[in-house]
Amino acid sequence: MYWERDEAALKETATKYGRYLNSISFGILHDAEDAKECVNDTYNDAWESMPPHRPSMLSTFLGKITRRISIDLLRKKHADKRGGGEIALALEELDECVQGSGNVEDEIVRRELVKKISELLQCLTETERKVFMRRYWYIDSVAEIAERFGFSESKVKSMLFRTRNKLREELQKEGY
Repeated sequence: MYWERDEAALKETATKYGRYLNSISFGILHDAEDAKECVNDTYNDAWESMPPHRPSMLSTFLGKITRRISIDLLRKKHADKRGGGEIALALEELDECVQGSGNVEDEIVRRELVKKISELLQCLTETERKVFMRRYWYIDSVAEIAERFGFSESKVKSMLFRTRNKLREELQKEGY
């Protein structure tokens, strides 16, 4: 429907993926109105990018757009509060794994890094991978992750610490 430029594609997308996208955005923003606005912006971005872009997994494509828009809005709203909130904390935790010269703008290097991180995540146990994704993709708090998996917060913190260390070691071996 997107390639036919049929505006019903937006309604169908909202029906099929609206709850999923809203949960991503709300998990980052913790504000229903802002989340709704970001999801609507997602539909607009999807409409603008298809065609020519043809995503292999529409749900993942839409999720990435929603996540980017939500993070951008959160950063904009909290620009004066450096270091505050879960997203800043989560990104600071990951920053220690992927530090570099600050010049990772080269698209080829960025893609190689993303591919390597993805490969490393596949080597984790299912639980470790899910905990990692809840923290660094969905930006869940440690408390939320502990509740979701029935773990103590200290166990979640420890698991994330060990996973970040594995990630850092492997990336350093690869020269990142």
